[in-house]
Amino acid sequence: MANDSKKHESSTSKFQSIISHCKEYGFVFPGSEIYDGLQAVYDYGQWGSELKKNIKDYWWKSMTQMHENIIGIDAAIFMHPTTWKASGHVDNFNDPMIDNKDSKKRYRVDHLIEDYAQKLNAESKIQEAEQLLDEMNSLLAKDDFESLKKLIVDNKIKCSISGTCNWTDIRQFNLMFSTEFGSTESSEKGPEENGLANIVYLRPETAQGIFVNFLNVQKSGRMKIPFGIAQIGKAFRNEIVARQFIFRMREFEQMEMQFFIRPGTQKEWYERWKETRMNWHLSLGISNDKYRFHDHVKLAHYADAACDIEYEFPIGFKEVEGIHSRTDFDLKNHQEYSKKKMQYFDNDVDPATGKPYGNYIPYVIETSIGLDRMFLLVMSEAYTEEDLSTSEKQDSRVVLKFPPSLAPVKLAILPLVKKDGLPEIARKIMDDCKSSFRCFYEEKDTIGKRYRRMDAIGTPFCVTVDQQTKEDNTVTIRHRDTMQQERIPADQVKKIVAGSII
Repeated sequence: MANDSKKHESSTSKFQSIISHCKEYGFVFPGSEIYDGLQAVYDYGQWGSELKKNIKDYWWKSMTQMHENIIGIDAAIFMHPTTWKASGHVDNFNDPMIDNKDSKKRYRVDHLIEDYAQKLNAESKIQEAEQLLDEMNSLLAKDDFESLKKLIVDNKIKCSISGTCNWTDIRQFNLMFSTEFGSTESSEKGPEENGLANIVYLRPETAQGIFVNFLNVQKSGRMKIPFGIAQIGKAFRNEIVARQFIFRMREFEQMEMQFFIRPGTQKEWYERWKETRMNWHLSLGISNDKYRFHDHVKLAHYADAACDIEYEFPIGFKEVEGIHSRTDFDLKNHQEYSKKKMQYFDNDVDPATGKPYGNYIPYVIETSIGLDRMFLLVMSEAYTEEDLSTSEKQDSRVVLKFPPSLAPVKLAILPLVKKDGLPEIARKIMDDCKSSFRCFYEEKDTIGKRYRRMDAIGTPFCVTVDQQTKEDNTVTIRHRDTMQQERIPADQVKKIVAGSII
């Protein structure tokens, strides 16, 4: 019990350290901080934006460049409001919420119960916590809100602010942000302008932009099923309980791919994409035991199978990516609401009949990964505190052990002193490398302090230019993870660094 409690405290401490590190070293800042911030809104700083872009590029290349039958689009955030009626978001995009009557604080029901289960785990009441979560999942699957409230009351789950169990009934809350399109003043055209309702929504997911463009992409690209459409973009959800740093925000970014397939083949493709996506995560060098699949107990209205890829963050196993078998729900509904055919003519011969498959509405396998969550995953995996103390002195460092391909800065070029022609040599190396990968140049402070700063932002290589460089054109290259240094020809720096980030 004591060991479990210490492990929980250590994980919580690590998570707080990561948050502090992100701000101190230019990865993530609280949004609008000079005005005391905006809850659950964050800005990515100079190195955070680089890391985020590298994650995007890594995913985009793996999805599009490495697959001949997957192409990408970039759909608009604003969509015709009927889109969200057809997709089911207007009627079904809800979360069950409960309010504490004393504090007036609103909680998402599953989060409230999960937080209590975490406390039970910290107290080594593991079986009790598992039973509680199993019962919660069962009740959520049945939308049995009365029993869910009873579960909260019977377990004496309290509000974190008031400390009371004085709860309202559970209600559904729609998560879409709405806004007005065009002029807000009354118009001769009435409540609609050019066929568009005044009220539109900020998209809660990027997938629908893919579905409404299915025929455009298929015909213009002459795509043959099976094929996929990928997209990276912003989405918005009015989360009542946004929390845990950038893990759950109101404005976030998704990397999604919708894979269109022949009806009846969805089980095979679902399993294939589960394996493919897990292999993508493991390709970053992360241990297999840090990941797990979690099958959905309650399926979304559009799915016949669904699971999450979960990663063990310092705050526990949490969802990073979802794989869903969406059937033909989306294309079929868009066909119904738009009165436009969303069908594909398949010339391939059905072995069972000896005739072409003909016209059908394709089924879809979706892979959807949260970019911000992937950013936090990479940061959590990389963040390392090392004790470097010896018998002579105390020493330590914080180092971000990013995969070189994702590191915001690949190479730091550091002249040992700001004179004797060393800066000029260093600048020449910088000019030779900066067109191939992100470099950083610095002259200020001792070389040891500069190394530590580069460790803290995850730079895999540092090159030091010193007096010997002037004699034999060699430099010292330092490897981030091992701190080992070696002498190499200056003209080999670019080749060595580039070779590590392929």
